[in-house]
Amino acid sequence: MNRINDYAELTSKISYWLKDYLESSGLGSFVVGVSGGIDSAVSSTLAAETGLPVFALGMSIHQHEEHQTLSDAHLDWLDNRYENVTVLRFDLTNTFETFRYDMERFATDELALANSRARLRMMTAYQIAGQYKGLVVGTGNKVEDYGIGFFTKYGDGGVDIAPIADLYKSEVWELGRHLGVDQRIVDAAPTDGLWEDKRTDEDQIGASYVDLEEAMENGTGPAVDILERYNKLNQHKMSPIPTFKL
Repeated sequence: MNRINDYAELTSKISYWLKDYLESSGLGSFVVGVSGGIDSAVSSTLAAETGLPVFALGMSIHQHEEHQTLSDAHLDWLDNRYENVTVLRFDLTNTFETFRYDMERFATDELALANSRARLRMMTAYQIAGQYKGLVVGTGNKVEDYGIGFFTKYGDGGVDIAPIADLYKSEVWELGRHLGVDQRIVDAAPTDGLWEDKRTDEDQIGASYVDLEEAMENGTGPAVDILERYNKLNQHKMSPIPTFKL
């Protein structure tokens, strides 16, 4: 994928777009969850580049040590690099376990529980946004948001603004390198962090992001069938909510 020639220019354009939108909204801050992955690292850094107040949130729920280490590393990097960033850390494990206990027999489906983790994190982000008059920043990329619908509805998909949703994963990686994101985060296998094992995004999807990009951009390659299947399956997440009209 070679759509972008100047990542410094791209950084300026996205940061200006974020700043202009926030200032015109009448609100006063950005709120972004930091998972330890490249997408949230890039999105939070772009928000920080605006110079406007940013609340960067660590929200662990049974977090694997490796993922926690990367999340903490990026939060510390933001905290040290940008005066406009406030880092907040929440351990939501007990809250999640209380929810699972209270739901009893209605909390046995693993995928439904994984999505509940994402929704608990987004509820936390919106609590901070409400407290500090903020916009919640999305961290989804183009393949996830518009290709295969690889996000949780009203979880990580429930956001106010999406700075990297028109960028392919390979472009997010390159932008991360340009921004100076920790190389460990750039090199880490992408994962949604919603499972207690270490399964990656590509394990779950059954295709690599590179192949999915080729399928989405050119309609070719080994992932075309997977792209089409997920796109059809997840239209209820990607399309506007159907509304009965008189």
